[in-house]
Amino acid sequence: MNRAVRRRPALATTALALLGALSLTACTGGPVPTTGKARAADPASRPDLKPFYGQRLQWTDCATDGYECASLTVPLDYARPGNGRTFVLPVARASARGPARRIGSLVYNPGGPGAGGASSLEEGMDESFGAAVRARFDIVSFDPRGVGGSVPALTCEPAEAEEGAEEEAEAGVEEDPAVDTSEEASDAVAPLYPRTEADRSAAASGARTAAEDCEEHSGPILRHVGTEDAARDLDVLRAALGERRLTYLGWSYGTSLGTSYAEQFPRRVRAMVLDGAIDPSLDWRQRVISQSAGFRRSVDDYAEQCAEIAGDNCPGASPREIRALIERLYQRAEREPLPVAEDSTYAEYGGMDATAVLDAVSLAMYTPEDQWEPLSEALREADQGDATKLGALDDEEETEEEEETEDPGAAEGEEAQEEQEEDETPEPPADNSGAALTAVNCLDVPHPRSLRPYWDALAPADQAAGVYGTAGVTAELTCRDWPSGGLRPHRVDADGVPPVLVVGTTGDPATPYEESVSLAEQFPQGMLLTYEGLGHTAYGRGDACVTAKVDAYLVKGERVRPGATC
Repeated sequence: MNRAVRRRPALATTALALLGALSLTACTGGPVPTTGKARAADPASRPDLKPFYGQRLQWTDCATDGYECASLTVPLDYARPGNGRTFVLPVARASARGPARRIGSLVYNPGGPGAGGASSLEEGMDESFGAAVRARFDIVSFDPRGVGGSVPALTCEPAEAEEGAEEEAEAGVEEDPAVDTSEEASDAVAPLYPRTEADRSAAASGARTAAEDCEEHSGPILRHVGTEDAARDLDVLRAALGERRLTYLGWSYGTSLGTSYAEQFPRRVRAMVLDGAIDPSLDWRQRVISQSAGFRRSVDDYAEQCAEIAGDNCPGASPREIRALIERLYQRAEREPLPVAEDSTYAEYGGMDATAVLDAVSLAMYTPEDQWEPLSEALREADQGDATKLGALDDEEETEEEEETEDPGAAEGEEAQEEQEEDETPEPPADNSGAALTAVNCLDVPHPRSLRPYWDALAPADQAAGVYGTAGVTAELTCRDWPSGGLRPHRVDADGVPPVLVVGTTGDPATPYEESVSLAEQFPQGMLLTYEGLGHTAYGRGDACVTAKVDAYLVKGERVRPGATC
């Protein structure tokens, strides 16, 4: 389920999403996590971790007025914290608006994996919280290890094909006979449902290249960016904030981070809200089918309810016409990329292929209130022969961010970059969310090493979710060649944790409601708040009922009754 990013009060996602989409998972085996009954002593008591747990954050003004920034140092490898290798993580906070009644710090994760928390806060994410919470808590977030402003940070910039071939030859790497690594296979574009051997070879070859690029440029840290380690960083942050217990809210992927924290530090939790939940008991294939079915249902919801939100802008007069138009675009784009204007992001690729069209449609399911109307106009124009607006649906926010971060000393920066070009490790891109999305997903859940399980999953995924399912299965191929992680699918083991509040949206495309129901049942004293609505996650999107119940829980500890619905 490489999908699930939340940024700003209005949701957004990385462009990599859907073809990374449908898969919040990870690569090979390893030991089952330690159970609560046998859980080790509090890590804060370990002598080799005291330098980290003894930190106090040094706050200074952020570049954005109204926010304070700091840095948190955590060990690269918690098994060897004293070896001198670390991550330095950006932290940001918005101070409580009612300091006389301040309760403490509330830490949040905006989603991803791959979304930077510190940057999201400076972009105004604190406005997603209810007035009662903003008055009583400092709102705090951080960039997880390897993400955003983390030092070091992940990068998976494409390697030169010739260099990659030379390195494999020198290392004596044997080619997988099941994968065609010819230039023709590498250049081919796999369809949304790869049925032929040629299509499957192209998909496997592209996935292998992506994994090799990440290993080449970020190899030393790839094994240390998983959610378990990020949750341990969260506990170091708790201590650095001077909090005895953690108050936490996680959206989307942030629910995985929160769940991992609750399992490792159940008695360190004061209150925890998990909105748009991910079920840790599902294996990679179950996750693909769960999430891809969620996107398919959301596209059906769009066809059925388009007129209510987009009115006359709907690209068809009936749900059947809208579905037919979308399917027609997928089929056209598989034969030949849809035309775009010369200044389009997709112009250099010859237009929008089927994957790009699928991404654009899927991304628009996150916030129907904001995205269905522009999606409708873009679909109509694409059907008429111009996919420029369809390709630009996610460009507006990126343009705003580029303008906000434009550096008047850019010339000096360019000179510095030229000096660094000789370094072996390239500078991470300004937005490395795509690399982080893949890296964390592929480390968190085991994936098969052979190709056969992926091909066997295509037909069930097609039956459950059509092209959303088959594209999701293909996206998982990158994890086949990834470093091994240490987790396996499991039910939550968090004995001693106080009541955790799970929020589930019935029409959520990226984190289907059924997973929220399951996660709430797995927590001891878990509570479920159901939001009957469309789009990804619920809290912070304007529903007064959800805001009131979540705020009352965070501020006063008020429990949500069984069957509570907004």
